[in-house]
Amino acid sequence: MPAPLLEVNNLVVEFSTDAGVVRAVDDVSFSVAAGETVGLVGESGCGKTVTGLALLGLVPTPPGRLASGSIRLDGQELAGLDDSSWRSVRGRKVAMIFQEPMTALNPVFRIGNQMIDVLRQHQRITRRQARAAAIEMLAKVGIPAPDKRIQEYPHQLSGGMRQRVMIAMALSCSPRLLVADEPTTALDVTTQAQVLEQMVRLQQEFGMSMILITHDMGVVAQSCSKAMVMYSGRVVEQAPVTELFARPRHPYTGGLLASIPRIREQRIPELPVIEGTVPDPLNLPEGCRFADRCNKVRDYCRLAQPELKPIGRADSKVACYVPD
Repeated sequence: MPAPLLEVNNLVVEFSTDAGVVRAVDDVSFSVAAGETVGLVGESGCGKTVTGLALLGLVPTPPGRLASGSIRLDGQELAGLDDSSWRSVRGRKVAMIFQEPMTALNPVFRIGNQMIDVLRQHQRITRRQARAAAIEMLAKVGIPAPDKRIQEYPHQLSGGMRQRVMIAMALSCSPRLLVADEPTTALDVTTQAQVLEQMVRLQQEFGMSMILITHDMGVVAQSCSKAMVMYSGRVVEQAPVTELFARPRHPYTGGLLASIPRIREQRIPELPVIEGTVPDPLNLPEGCRFADRCNKVRDYCRLAQPELKPIGRADSKVACYVPD
């Protein structure tokens, strides 16, 4: 078996607050193969975005910090890099598409200036060559009249076009790994489908790996080959997408899938919900963090954290004492 492109081992990210230290990402380990698309799913606050930021050294410090763990990308250890070393890695080896392009793009600079700066940061090319490359990339992501759009400011573009600009910037230096943080959340349904289709097509064209961070299980089913489910800072299940949807092992995964509306029903049924709330990150339980919301909880579930262990197929894992 070839070595994975990305290997994350025992990643821990903490934030200092007035009330104490919050462990947003707690002992997370996973790998991504070359050319693979991995979905990272979970409800808001589960730690999936912080995990993505850690992969690019973008956790705000202070108050956050990478407390421990290893991040190896293409054989290079990224944990512990200084700012200068990170700048040479971001964009060239790993890039990110942020959830809200209006805050990620600089509102006072034209689209062209921002893209040209990214290209010239990592490639020894002239400004004219960088401009030509930027126009070509804008055309690839489906922006009409890219030679005109490149002169515009972010506020002059629609939400869908701004997201396409973010994709173009992320791919402009042909990174090995792309981290997409809910790239379609702020878009209408039609534009969501178009953007996802373009991302998958460009991923295949560039031969890169992708981590797709989302709370939408439908997006995972459409675009990913493997999925990881996070809850309260930890990965509770990972499996190939077909197996995860056919046979979810963790009760939380089952609850997420059960809450998806089925449009083929003769009548609209009442959607099941996962009762309860996520535990307080400043006062986490000793045992399973899902225990208070689980309908299969046992007394021993509250004694110690379940480890993420293989189950069934070799590439499926679950952190549960009573898996389905």
